[in-house]
Amino acid sequence: MGAGGDGELNLGYVLPQTGQLAFLGPPQIEAARYAVSQINEAGGVLGQPIPDLVGGDESDQAAVAQQSADRVLATGVDAIVGAAASGMSLAVIDRITGAQVVQCSGSNTAPTFTDYDDHGYYFRTAPSDALQGPILAETIIADGHARVAIAARADDYGVGLADATARSLQEAGATVLMNETYDPNAQNFDALVQQVDAAQPDAVVVIAFEEGTRILQGLIEAGMGPGAAGLFGADGMRSEDLPELVAPGNPGVLEGMKGTAPASAANEQFLTDLRRFAPGLTEVQFAPQVYDCVNIIALAAAVAGTDDPSVFSNEIVGVTEDGTKCTSFADCQRLVADGQNIDYDGASGPLEFIPAGEPGTASIEVYSFDDQGSLVVLDTVQSTLQQQ
Repeated sequence: MGAGGDGELNLGYVLPQTGQLAFLGPPQIEAARYAVSQINEAGGVLGQPIPDLVGGDESDQAAVAQQSADRVLATGVDAIVGAAASGMSLAVIDRITGAQVVQCSGSNTAPTFTDYDDHGYYFRTAPSDALQGPILAETIIADGHARVAIAARADDYGVGLADATARSLQEAGATVLMNETYDPNAQNFDALVQQVDAAQPDAVVVIAFEEGTRILQGLIEAGMGPGAAGLFGADGMRSEDLPELVAPGNPGVLEGMKGTAPASAANEQFLTDLRRFAPGLTEVQFAPQVYDCVNIIALAAAVAGTDDPSVFSNEIVGVTEDGTKCTSFADCQRLVADGQNIDYDGASGPLEFIPAGEPGTASIEVYSFDDQGSLVVLDTVQSTLQQQ
């Protein structure tokens, strides 16, 4: 059980320090620490500073993530930030929420979590792929493509985003020639590349993590690079280092490739302040969302008047909607002290949580790579869940 009710809000994290998503660890960990530093500068929660974060490595193996979650839980935390990967969160969610400890991920996008039986303890500030998929499809259609092949890793993230994208493409009149999953641990991806080539698409969507570099290499070798066919990715491959990983010494290899991701570059002031807090930080993907995770947890505890997760978990949805707008912990805390309801709009944009504990609207960015291999944000688009 969580240590709730002792008057001190204790937070931990399970985030990648090793494995395929290790590049996402530093921005998320530093964003969480930055949020805590600002909260403490504003007087802390319940009159007490938040202690240093207790951390564990998510890695990319369920057993490692589970061991880390157990160690962090054993310290008596009230909430855990993470995991980064949807698959790793699924490996630990029952441990965390079953202990009546709040879990908040800034980067889980698999639609699986919307209806997951988490007893009201799991939240995410990253938008479901039900929000990202339509924007990815719109980007493909806007570039004039009508015959699309989709290759996605065979996990909840890959399947969820692939299906959301395929559905939106078909609704827009495009033909989805293939929507295939692959084993991300395969020795090679030759058969997958051959299958894509045989489909003769005018656009290829690759939904991948680190293994996507090898898939892109195969597609380029087969003549399906960005210059020959539209090449598209998503948040799992949004990395400044991707062109160099695909073709060392040839920075323009991915010129024109596009992708979508929950917005990370829209709030320039936040990114400037974060880099000042954590000098040397380069990757910023999902940093705003993790920052917002920490803030909504802290604000919920402030509203509830307790650090007991079984109580303040009931306030998390409410601090993101239907109140007086505020954009920092300090400003929101003052409103709470005055007895006002708050509507926290965070570093990642308006959250507007639905009852499932996730954004009902989200800022999705469209990115690309230029001829120097630099990642460029082309646009930021608002996406809203369609009510059934």
